[in-house]
Amino acid sequence: NSLWAIEEVEGIRVVRVKTFISANEGTLLRTLDYMSFMVAGFIASLFVKRVDLIIGTSPQFFTSIAAYLAATVKNVPWVFEVRDLWPESIRALDVISSSSGSKLLNMFERLELFLYKKANVIICVTDSFRKNLISRSIEPTKVKVITNGVDLNFFKPHNEKDTNLSIDLGLQGKFVAGYIGTIGLAHALETLVDAAVELREDPTGDDISLVVIGDGAKKQELIKLKETKKLRNILILDSIPKSLVPKHLNLFDVSIIHLAKKDLFKTVIPSKLFESMGTGVPVAYGVEGESRKLVLKHNIGRIFEPENGKDLAQCLIALKENRAELSLFKDNSLKAAEQYSRTHMANRLLAILDEVIKKG
Repeated sequence: NSLWAIEEVEGIRVVRVKTFISANEGTLLRTLDYMSFMVAGFIASLFVKRVDLIIGTSPQFFTSIAAYLAATVKNVPWVFEVRDLWPESIRALDVISSSSGSKLLNMFERLELFLYKKANVIICVTDSFRKNLISRSIEPTKVKVITNGVDLNFFKPHNEKDTNLSIDLGLQGKFVAGYIGTIGLAHALETLVDAAVELREDPTGDDISLVVIGDGAKKQELIKLKETKKLRNILILDSIPKSLVPKHLNLFDVSIIHLAKKDLFKTVIPSKLFESMGTGVPVAYGVEGESRKLVLKHNIGRIFEPENGKDLAQCLIALKENRAELSLFKDNSLKAAEQYSRTHMANRLLAILDEVIKKG
């Protein structure tokens, strides 16, 4: 976190700047964290020469403000990449409920619309996001969709589970259902704890183990919930380096993907879905909306109702007891992954960026 640091990452020059850093909890401190990068990033951009195009990505929202300001100062086009509808997502999670907080969100939404209108092109990661923006009077021709994808050189299947890792985690002989990622408000992972309770009480589920790997604002609460219910069939582990994610994913018989039961999340496609495809791991899918249609279209897993632990438990038991179906889901996942290759998505994005630069 030095004032100014330059490094090369896979041939790309990366400039890092000093920011205020806070833990992933607490609205005020996180907002200050985000805003500090907005200021530091914008100032740093003034010293970066020979710029043809600027891209701002959201979340977090304040990054895009810095991108717009930098593009204005340098008189170059800018692209707004929308990976989450912010601040709509904050409102949906009821993080800010006071009258003053609501007014603040309304102000941010006006700023959000201003940025959409000023961007030369908007890149969305779902069709639902695109429809949302068009319904808010954003010009349809400048709103493009490029979904998340998967690096098939990084996420790939292993023929067998890592025996040493299974032993270390006490998972040998178990049917393993796992989650890797953020343990936050949006993910409602207490549903997994509820499922663990159901599995403990069901003789057909006593050989199923749940694994949660990650960190976030709700992690300690999740650990406390597990301890209160005296559960031994769910492990809650610390975050792991990205390099180890495929190894742990291949340890799973099923990948659990879950988001809270909110209308907002009907519009998202979690990147975990594509990573599971790439490793050939079937999914137990607890997300409604657009992404659920992908799971059904490619036939890569079973669906369960979000925030319904009993339904998740029954979903896992069904997957465990039908190995032929599980094998079919695995094969279908690997086939589907080819359609969402990161390389394919990157080439589509490059074509759009080239067009933006040509138009100036």
